[in-house]
Amino acid sequence: MEPEEFDSDVLRQFVLAFKKGKLKPIVKSQPVPKNNKGPVKVVVGKTFDAIVMDPKNDVLIEFYAPWCGHCKKLEPIYTELGKKYRNEKNLVIAKMDATANDVMSDHYKVEGFPTIYFAPRDNKNNPIKFEGGDRDLEHLSKFIEEHVTKLSRTKEEL
Repeated sequence: MEPEEFDSDVLRQFVLAFKKGKLKPIVKSQPVPKNNKGPVKVVVGKTFDAIVMDPKNDVLIEFYAPWCGHCKKLEPIYTELGKKYRNEKNLVIAKMDATANDVMSDHYKVEGFPTIYFAPRDNKNNPIKFEGGDRDLEHLSKFIEEHVTKLSRTKEEL
């Protein structure tokens, strides 16, 4: 509730609207990126459902903080990961500044930075947290390939 003038009538209207389910939550969100064509998709509060919860795609999402040293170290590796899987039709490599955007699902708990989840396309409410492995290209790739629904075959594999 963000009223300009706070009084009993405004509060009463707010409570009635809440009880009727007519309120929309206020979502903390950076502006939606105008160009999101890079190897790593940028997710903001307003696009979380459209990108991460999209049932057509598997999504690897990194929740980061711009000031975090571990996140800064991961950035070039994560970009390489995005480039590696760029041509996979139903796999999205994404990142979200968790200090400037609300995470709109209770299933994605961010308690430290970076936090990385794999959201399978057929089970968005049970994401798989990346834990215990080195945050390098090899381990992140292995994590994706263990959980991805389907990868297209590359020329090298044929």
